[in-house]
Amino acid sequence: MSYLDDVFGLKDVTAVVTGGAGVLPKAMAGFLAKAGAKVSVWGRGTSHPVSDAVEQLRREAAAVGVDAVIDGQTVDTGDETAVSDALRRTEAAIGLPNLLINGVGGNKGKSAFVDIDTDVFREVVEMNLLAGLVIPTKVFARVWVDRGVTASIINLASMTSYLPLSGVWAYGAAKSATLNLTYATAKEFAANGIRVNAIAPGFFVGNQNKALLIANEATGELTARGQAIIDHTPYGRFGTIGDLEGTTLFLASPRASGFVTGVCVPVDGGYLIDNI
Repeated sequence: MSYLDDVFGLKDVTAVVTGGAGVLPKAMAGFLAKAGAKVSVWGRGTSHPVSDAVEQLRREAAAVGVDAVIDGQTVDTGDETAVSDALRRTEAAIGLPNLLINGVGGNKGKSAFVDIDTDVFREVVEMNLLAGLVIPTKVFARVWVDRGVTASIINLASMTSYLPLSGVWAYGAAKSATLNLTYATAKEFAANGIRVNAIAPGFFVGNQNKALLIANEATGELTARGQAIIDHTPYGRFGTIGDLEGTTLFLASPRASGFVTGVCVPVDGGYLIDNI
């Protein structure tokens, strides 16, 4: 085993990645698998079947010579009973997880504050905060504490965890709470050997936000909002999937980051430190 394998290899890690059929969480699951972790991809299986994500990740791992152990579970992480059941199924399939990546999230629409649809607001908050953090964290942490398991959680925060973005009120409220609960649960679980950290991706073009950022895919022309983001990003570009790889492996590795808890790492091309 090489020095880098020893520090960043994840052969002793068994991970659950929620929202694992989505673009960023699925990529993070792939990073873990290629580094030697056993991985269970969790998703609702509505627009993106979990089985498709599992097969894609297995092919990608095989392409770099890794015979990956990848499981898939269809589960609504907003349902506490369903999460408990899925955790039992996952343990039976690949062993008890000792890493949880809370990747469920997303936004619906954009409006002036006075035009907020309160039903949609509630749905977005529940998706990002309850399904995206609170319920899985509660279920997993209870099991880990009861069994004395040393473990780790990585939450997905956002630029709007730090700075409000216009028009996405519910998403901003939920993601600012994600940052707060990352800090709070890190303190809560430290005595049990459970680390809690977060990654705050900058602006990555995905299925949900593509229309908001790209006016013309053929020419690369940006929308006004997309151009404003690039103008506010010192690196002058959107993020790419590979930009998340090193940070994911660092926070997932008990050797590399075993004394790191309660931090949120922005991967944003400098967005948060832009100035005039």
